[in-house]
Amino acid sequence: MISQDAAETLGLKALAFLIGDEDLLPVFMGASGASADDLRTRASEPEFLGSVLDFLLMDDVWVIRFGDAADVRYDQVMQARAALPGGGQVHWT
Repeated sequence: MISQDAAETLGLKALAFLIGDEDLLPVFMGASGASADDLRTRASEPEFLGSVLDFLLMDDVWVIRFGDAADVRYDQVMQARAALPGGGQVHWT
C-alpha cells in the first residue's frame, strides 16, 4: 500500500507529465474543465491530483507513457489513486 504523501508526490509527477505533453494536456483540460490557473492553484489539493490520476487511468497507453517518462511502475498509478481522496473502490451491490 502506498502512503497518501507518496501518492500526492506521484500525482504531482503526473501533473508535470501532463503539462509537458502538448498533445495530452488539452485533452485533460477539456475533459476535466480545468483552466491553466487551476493547474497552478490546485496542484497541492489531493482531490485534484486524484483527478489527474483518474484521467491517466482512462487509457493504458497514457499510463505506460507516464510510467516510462517518470520511471514509475505502471501499477503504482492505480495504487496512488487508491490512496487519494475518492480513490476507494465503489461497490454497487
